[in-house]
Amino acid sequence: MPTVLITGCSSGFGLETAHHFAEQGWDVIATMRTPRADLFPAGGRVRVLSLDVTDAASIAAAVAAAGPIDALVNNAGIGFLNAVEGTPIATAREIFETNTLGTIAMIQAVLPQFRDRRAGVIVNVTSSVTYRPLPLLSVYTASKAAVNAFTDSVALELAPFGIRVRVVLPGRAPTTRFGDNARTRMTAGFPEAYAGLAQQVFAGWEQDNGPVTEAPDVAAAVWAAVTDPASPAHIPAGADAQAWAHAR
Repeated sequence: MPTVLITGCSSGFGLETAHHFAEQGWDVIATMRTPRADLFPAGGRVRVLSLDVTDAASIAAAVAAAGPIDALVNNAGIGFLNAVEGTPIATAREIFETNTLGTIAMIQAVLPQFRDRRAGVIVNVTSSVTYRPLPLLSVYTASKAAVNAFTDSVALELAPFGIRVRVVLPGRAPTTRFGDNARTRMTAGFPEAYAGLAQQVFAGWEQDNGPVTEAPDVAAAVWAAVTDPASPAHIPAGADAQAWAHAR
């Protein structure tokens, strides 16, 4: 059976994607910073490994323990919301270390085996916020937009080796823990000058009754990216993401 390694599987998109691939008969290496084997049925197709995508030693250990894989899904990411003036540089570095450099580091770690076999698929999960500018999301959007651009370029580099690279762009997913995780980095709050803007943004979200993205939408999009050689380079996941992609 083919094997997929997925990062950021402790909740949300990663957890759902791991379950989806296992249900389809794939062997799954589900990675997360703090391993939780109880998230998956005992004796099933899922093996849980510890992985911190910002730590080179952790990456090397996880890739070695995983053994040969057929696909890599870079899903691990952290969120953040604030005006750029209220964003400490240390926080900006943390966002880019995980969302952007962590993705690059994981790809570097698996490329030798993919290149030797002249086969493999890489899927980078980014965000539909890169489809249009939004206030208070400048740093987060930049970290994801960088991955989009990186993916398009590296896809050209790797095509001669039979390696496919795709991007999946989820929309807003209020049923996941993404928002809660983002708030843990907002302990200082918004700068006073931007309080009115922040209130407008939050009010707009509360009043938004439009379509959203569910975790199964992302799992299905990742599945298509991995298993369908004819899949597009960028795949919006979720009704809202698809609408934004169409509008763009």
